[in-house]
Amino acid sequence: MDKRLIRYFPIFVLPTLLAFAIAFLVPMIMGFVLSFTDFRTITDATPNGIDNYVKVFEERSGFLSAFLFTVAVVIVSIVTVNILAFAIAWVLTRKLRGTNFFRTVFFMPNLIGGIVLGYTWQVIINAVLSRYEMTITSDSTYGYIGLIILINWQLIGYMMIIYIAGLQNVPPELTEAAEIDGANRWSVLRHVTIPMVMPSITICLFLTLSNTFKMYDQNLALTNGGPENSTEMVALNIVKSMFFQVGQEGVAQAKAVIFVVVVVAIAFFQLRATRAKEIEA
Repeated sequence: MDKRLIRYFPIFVLPTLLAFAIAFLVPMIMGFVLSFTDFRTITDATPNGIDNYVKVFEERSGFLSAFLFTVAVVIVSIVTVNILAFAIAWVLTRKLRGTNFFRTVFFMPNLIGGIVLGYTWQVIINAVLSRYEMTITSDSTYGYIGLIILINWQLIGYMMIIYIAGLQNVPPELTEAAEIDGANRWSVLRHVTIPMVMPSITICLFLTLSNTFKMYDQNLALTNGGPENSTEMVALNIVKSMFFQVGQEGVAQAKAVIFVVVVVAIAFFQLRATRAKEIEA
């Protein structure tokens, strides 16, 4: 059997490796190389050193303001999404009636596309603000709050399912032993339940962080960066630079490279920190 596995291993692995190389590896390498060039198309690229990276940090590029706004959205979203998702998951594992129905209802927003969600919440928020003769793009605060609401609406149900799986794997004898020793519900939750579901917390934090950082379609549909690009997130800023600003293709590619490096670094440290908690648990 081992010899057969070794013999046929390349046959089964090769299609996946080819798809990975064509769809991800080659474009990533080409993008990195193009970030050091001035180009309109791939065939007419001319090297220009680090000029693109210098232009990224100029004020008119809008990258720094978009990045800071993205970080502000990510920080609040990570906290709210995971606290609410964990709270709902904890309630829905208490052997209540209709838990399967509520799990389905909370998960359904995750099945809706980002563009549809963005336009839906734009209509809802504008309907509320119209009473005050304003829209979601009248003030950046409205756009920021709208994005937070949208992200929570879409991601809470997905994270809830992961937390439910983690909570259901907590051995009941541990909680029973803690209760016999006199621990109240808060103590059991803090010292038994949460340490036991740390793998689920690690996954949910990573998914929330990555999905929020790279969010594009929701931002486009909800505010399109308005007013005056004050609610523009990094992904939307990169797309606008690439496709709607002539001569900025190289700068947009440099933005993309910086964005990938920063997000990967943040995700790495987040995974390392939360996995350390798993080991301690």
